[in-house]
Amino acid sequence: MMKCIIIDDEPLALELLEDFISKIPFLTLVASCSNGFEATTVLQSEQVDLIFTDIEMPNFSGIEVIKSLEQKPMFIFTTAYSHYAVEGFNLNAIDYLVKPIPFHRFLKAATRAHNTLKSKSITQPSSQEVALTNKFVFVKSEYENLKINLNDIKYVEGLKDYIKIYTNANKPILTLSSLKSFEEKLKNENFIRVHKSYIVSINHITSVQRNRILIEGKRIPIGLSYREFFLKKIET
Repeated sequence: MMKCIIIDDEPLALELLEDFISKIPFLTLVASCSNGFEATTVLQSEQVDLIFTDIEMPNFSGIEVIKSLEQKPMFIFTTAYSHYAVEGFNLNAIDYLVKPIPFHRFLKAATRAHNTLKSKSITQPSSQEVALTNKFVFVKSEYENLKINLNDIKYVEGLKDYIKIYTNANKPILTLSSLKSFEEKLKNENFIRVHKSYIVSINHITSVQRNRILIEGKRIPIGLSYREFFLKKIET
């Protein structure tokens, strides 16, 4: 769902765009603003994904509104004047709609913004993924010290004096260590002890089913003493 606002000093234009937005399931309207000052006040308290703004408005034009924003959401100009198009696209507008705006053209512009947002969410890593980038541990396995990227660890299984580290590679890594000492070595918010014999990566959890966790087909039990903390962790 994309949160959006409208900025236009013409009441009929506001009504038309409100109606268009109500017909598009992936848009939700946060506010309709009759001038740029009102819009900037809204934008200071609300995080939006998309702005639909007129250009020629008294005292504070749509272009000036966009230029005044330090963090710019996506924006689409809606105006009766085509001669602003070059300046609009120089500001990286998603689209430029000339009034009167037919619904099919509005839908095309909104869909373009929606696809842009989806592509950003796919290509840009989350803050947790960024935190893990280039972070790793070294473990001794057989006759070598192996470097393991934390991003690649799915879960860790304790086996008395040994642990098995399951990663994106096909074969788990066996190393001489206790689960407790390896847990201290990880010290990362994305890993959590869920059982006396298991540590899991939250990023790799497929689903949680009552007293067990599913990670790519592997069912991992949740110990009674770990359950409350684990459930609080995944709900935050």
